[in-house]
Amino acid sequence: MKKMIFLFTLLMSTWAYGFSEQALISQLQRPQSVQGDFVQARHLKALNRPIMTEGKFTLVANKGLLWQMEKPFNTQLRVTEKGIMQWNGTQWVNNGKLGQAEQIQLFLGLLSGDVSGLKKQFKLTLTGSSQQWQVTLVPDSLLMKQIFNQIIIQGDEVVKMMTLDEAQGDKTDITFKNNQINSPLTDFARQALQVQ
Repeated sequence: MKKMIFLFTLLMSTWAYGFSEQALISQLQRPQSVQGDFVQARHLKALNRPIMTEGKFTLVANKGLLWQMEKPFNTQLRVTEKGIMQWNGTQWVNNGKLGQAEQIQLFLGLLSGDVSGLKKQFKLTLTGSSQQWQVTLVPDSLLMKQIFNQIIIQGDEVVKMMTLDEAQGDKTDITFKNNQINSPLTDFARQALQVQ
């Protein structure tokens, strides 16, 4: 789950909108929110068929990420500067097993448009145009080399797909659909991410 959250945060930060690093940073800082649906296929080398999950996400700049899995079961997670927490039906509960401090800091850096932390851990390659682009992240730090072989993010106006190729042989494909930029948030998302 923590790898999925880390990957998602990389992906949904509307990270790769431009040709240059400066355009990329500018695009990261522009949207106040991105929300939509996701479908995740987790390919484990020990299984013949992928494990499928579906749900909704809400990403709000300087606030955090709300990840609402609906299938095969309901789970709500939020990622903020305070860490990763799970909704138990009445309150948010800290679950230390779901995240790592370094991944959370990296996520918050992406939300604020600071790619310096990302560049310390990955070699970045951006290709294509604003209408059809691809970003390839190859781990450069020892920690990330232990987790990933590479991460590929593709999109047009917004991120459409993310592939996480993990070092131990597993792979995760996340497809984002019905993406909306700066649309009104649900009451639950506003409360979860403490949006005024």
